[in-house]
Amino acid sequence: MCGDREVFSGFARAALLSDVSFADIFAEGSITGYQRRFNRQHSIEFKKYIQTPGASTIPLTFNLRPEHAGAWVLERIREFPSMAILRISPPHLQVMSQVDCQHRLGYLADSNIEFAFMAYIGLNVQEEMAIFRDINGKAKGLNSSLLDSTEARLIGDKLSSANPELYHAMQLSENSKSPWRTKLDLGGTPTVGTKRAASLRTMQQAVKRFLHGACFDKNTKPEIITEVLIDFWTAITMTLPDEWARPRGFLLTKGIGVYSLMSLAGDLVQEAKEERRICNLDYFISKLSDFVSTIDWSNTGPMKGFGGVNGANAALELLRHARKKTFIDLGIYGKQTNTVN
Repeated sequence: MCGDREVFSGFARAALLSDVSFADIFAEGSITGYQRRFNRQHSIEFKKYIQTPGASTIPLTFNLRPEHAGAWVLERIREFPSMAILRISPPHLQVMSQVDCQHRLGYLADSNIEFAFMAYIGLNVQEEMAIFRDINGKAKGLNSSLLDSTEARLIGDKLSSANPELYHAMQLSENSKSPWRTKLDLGGTPTVGTKRAASLRTMQQAVKRFLHGACFDKNTKPEIITEVLIDFWTAITMTLPDEWARPRGFLLTKGIGVYSLMSLAGDLVQEAKEERRICNLDYFISKLSDFVSTIDWSNTGPMKGFGGVNGANAALELLRHARKKTFIDLGIYGKQTNTVN
C-alpha cells in the first residue's frame, strides 16, 4: 500500500521501463493527455547526473492503465501475500503511463541503469491526473497553466461557480467566437501553426481584475459575462489590428497589456451601467476607438520594463490618462453619451 492506494513496486532497468511506458502529454488541439511538454534540457541534465558516481533518485512513478488490462496481469504469490509478478504481453507493449518520471527516463531508453519504481494499479485517467496534480502542484518549474487546464477538466460543468476566473479564461481560449481561441498557452503541446501570446494563468489573473472592476450583479449568468469579454477583445482586434496581428513586436497580448486592458474593460462595463448602455461590441469599439490607438504598445515604448502587479497598475493608469487627455483634446471630457434603452 502507498497511502490509501494499492501499488506494484519493484526494480528494473531504464531501457525496460522506457519500453513498457509512455508519457501522456497534454495535446491542446485535441484536449487529451495532461503531462507537461517534454523539456530536453531537463532530461539531459538528469541523464548527466544519474551517470555520476553516488547518484540516485526517488522511485519512478507509473500507472498500469486499465484500457491495456488485456496486455498486463499481476500474478499474486499465494505464499507471500505482499508479493506479485507483473507480466506484460507482448513484452514491449506500452501499458504504463509515466505519472512522474518522463524527464528522468527521457534520454535513458538504451540505459542499463536500474531504478526503483512504483506503479498504481488500474487508475483511470481522471484519477491519475488528480494524483499528478497532487504530486506536482508545488513542483518547481511545473507550468502553472498546465495545472489550471487540468483543474478545469477535473471540475467540469461546475467550473463557472467553483472558479469563475478560470472558467472565463478557458472560454476565451476555447469559444469559437473568441479572438483568443487557440492563442493562449495552456502548458501542453501547442497546436501547430498557432501564434502564442499570453498564458492561461495570465488570462485567469486578468479575468479576476476584470470581474473586480466590472462588479456584475451576482445573478448575472456566466455566459453573459463571457460574451462581454469576447466582445471587448474583438473590439481590441478591430481598433488595434496591427498590434494584435504581431504579438512579438508589441505588449498588447503580453501580461502587462492583458492585465491593464482587462482592468480597463471593467471600467467600461461600469460606465455602461451608469450610462444605461448595452455593453456589446459596438459599445466597446466606440469607447476604445477614441484613444486606444494613441498609445505606444511596442516593446520599446513607455511600458517597456513594466512588470508584476505594480507594473500592471502603472500601465492601467497610463491608459486612463491617455483616455482623459484625448477627451480633453476633443472637448468631450465629462460629456455623457446618449443612452440606449
